[in-house]
Amino acid sequence: MTLGHPAPGATPAVPPPHPRRWAGLAVLCASLLIVTMDMTILNVALPEISADLRPSSVQLLWMVDVYSLVVAGLLVTVAALGDRWGRKRMLVLGFSIFGLASVGVLFVDSPGGVIAIRALLGVGGAMIMPSTLSMIRHLFTEPRERATALGVWATMAALGSALGPVVGGALLEAFSWHSAFLFNVPVMVVAVVAALFLLPESRSPRPGRRDLLSTALIIVGMVTLVYAIKHFGKDGLAHPETWVPGIVAAVTLTWFVRRSLTQRDPMLEVRLFKGRAFTAGTVGALTASLAIAATLLLLAQWMQLVQGYSPLATGVRLLPMAVAAAIVSPLSPALAMRVGARTVLAGGLAVSGVGFMVLFLGPQPLDYPLVAVSLVLVGAGLGSLAIASAVIMAGAPAAKSGSAAAIEETSYEVGATLGVAVLGSIAAAQFRSALNPGELTADGVHGPAVDAARESLAGALEVAHRLGDAGSGLAATARAAFTDSLETAGLAGGLLMLAAAALVWFLTPRELSIADAEH
Repeated sequence: MTLGHPAPGATPAVPPPHPRRWAGLAVLCASLLIVTMDMTILNVALPEISADLRPSSVQLLWMVDVYSLVVAGLLVTVAALGDRWGRKRMLVLGFSIFGLASVGVLFVDSPGGVIAIRALLGVGGAMIMPSTLSMIRHLFTEPRERATALGVWATMAALGSALGPVVGGALLEAFSWHSAFLFNVPVMVVAVVAALFLLPESRSPRPGRRDLLSTALIIVGMVTLVYAIKHFGKDGLAHPETWVPGIVAAVTLTWFVRRSLTQRDPMLEVRLFKGRAFTAGTVGALTASLAIAATLLLLAQWMQLVQGYSPLATGVRLLPMAVAAAIVSPLSPALAMRVGARTVLAGGLAVSGVGFMVLFLGPQPLDYPLVAVSLVLVGAGLGSLAIASAVIMAGAPAAKSGSAAAIEETSYEVGATLGVAVLGSIAAAQFRSALNPGELTADGVHGPAVDAARESLAGALEVAHRLGDAGSGLAATARAAFTDSLETAGLAGGLLMLAAAALVWFLTPRELSIADAEH
């Protein structure tokens, strides 16, 4: 894969590897681990937050959604600023904001306060995530070492998502829900000190131009896109809260892309998508994130509300995915060098797709041993996709590593949102159809309680609890309906992942080698 041609007889100048590159990688991966954990740690803390602060359903939705909205909206902008201002400075600032926002939870006594804290965490996360990826590009100049480093980076991303419920559950066993936020503080303090001493500063020699209009377009476009996707899953396409922001997102993002294509040094180098390998790596990142988000969200609810596991027990039972990813990820670069990056990329998506389908095709009734098999397959598939980062970064010139990192991280955020919105909406639609309003009324459920019971499994169980002994039938029906909806979402997710595997196989050049890619 050739990205440029040196003058005849000239040898491309390759900077020597940084002497403290592995220590620097440890700092970057530790910070990434915390940021990705923060995306899922709230899943197990929400019941206690709800009991303490009594948020409305809308406020509860915003507690979950505002983090990804802010991260998705700011990723491209802060990556471009990091290219110009310095990636190390941006990273340290992100660490500081993330830590200070976590301390702020001590002063929160309302749902609005939690939403504000989550938004500030999103600002810090947006600064940290693309900076870690682009700095790896500059720390590791030798392709084989870089592929290994990116495999470790991808492993940390997968581990963080899976460990979030475990750590959150362990903290909630001993402390209040505030501990799920305060856990970040000491890690960020250590990260700031370590970054100052271990990481070199790096900037793009040709940073994107200062462009306030492009900045506004990408922020508005990404926020409205994520907002529209989330409401599509809940309200459908015809609802104004879906199609109005959807139209705004389409207009602003199209305008941004057209503007970027006409500029010599745009804020985001969208021309990178002309490379088939870069596009394939991005598709892999997006679908891998989709798998993680959908699997963890649905299975965390099933384990706690259907199987009756505690938050800590739920987190522990989700670990097979993280363990499988941790084993496979470091092996992926070597495997890609032996059998080809295309085979590993597409094969990983296919294995994850089979993992999803196990939930639907396995023996009934669904029980944990079958779920564990599914988690192992999904995790192994995601682990093999560690080289997606290597392909993306190899497919971008060093000067555009900030843009490449922003595109990859945006893919992760949009993928997570799509996973929850698409697969979550499929599961929710089947759950609602199984709880017929007429049958609920016959069982003694009336008025607003009917809508509450059909809204979610937690809502149905709350209604059943208020009915006392008369609600035992509703509780059993709701749990069975949710299990069925989980299995159907598994089928849909499996088919989607297999389709993505075919697309990645088609896009990735047969001869692509992550070791031989130029800098």
